[in-house]
Amino acid sequence: MKHSKVGTLMTADVVRAEYGTPFKEVARRLAEHRISGLPVVDDDEKVLGVISETDLMVRQAEVPGPRRPRRWSRLPRRPTGTRTRRIKARARTAGQLMSHPAITVHGDATVVEAARVMAHHRVERLPVVDDEERLVGIVTRRDLLEVFLRTDPEIRAAIRSEVLGRALCLPPDVVDVDVHQGVVTLTGQLERRVETTMAVEMCHQMDGVVAVVDHLTYRLDDSRPPPGEPAVHGLPYYWQRGREGT
Repeated sequence: MKHSKVGTLMTADVVRAEYGTPFKEVARRLAEHRISGLPVVDDDEKVLGVISETDLMVRQAEVPGPRRPRRWSRLPRRPTGTRTRRIKARARTAGQLMSHPAITVHGDATVVEAARVMAHHRVERLPVVDDEERLVGIVTRRDLLEVFLRTDPEIRAAIRSEVLGRALCLPPDVVDVDVHQGVVTLTGQLERRVETTMAVEMCHQMDGVVAVVDHLTYRLDDSRPPPGEPAVHGLPYYWQRGREGT
């Protein structure tokens, strides 16, 4: 099955900073381009780290303010944080301000893979790199969410072609596919139970699918083959029927 690749969704014209870019210049670039973060690269365009608005806020939060009233002096002080936080609080350049090492993704990664990386590392953007780890683009959560803008007819056509036709080799009239607001409903009878399981799992993986409703039935339960009989895998049901008739 084909999935949307990061390379087709990323922004190729990336706003970036170098290690020695001054703090105020980083803030200016974020504001000017209305973005919430940017990568930091070296002279070879390899990604060193990433700066987010949160990193700038750490620096700003440590700027001395007006003297607090005396009545606040007995309240517990906020923890100073880690060594990294203290370094960022005194940062004057992008290299001191950035979070590193950078979490990156390659352009040939699927949207699903990129989303998992974002969720695992709790980041909102991923620099996209080539095989030599050089910066070629950037992808954000908003970019990845665009796959859910895929229309219901597009999803239905993709399932019939890629899942039922190409992957499972089923005739086009065996399974009825209904898609409403990204929710896929599969109805019909297949030859084997494993085929119904594969159809549902593959539909779950399709770009733009929100959920799958399984109304499929099967003629043979091949999940537990009889003792002494090998399980048959990967053969379309009409091929088996042809064999049964010989």
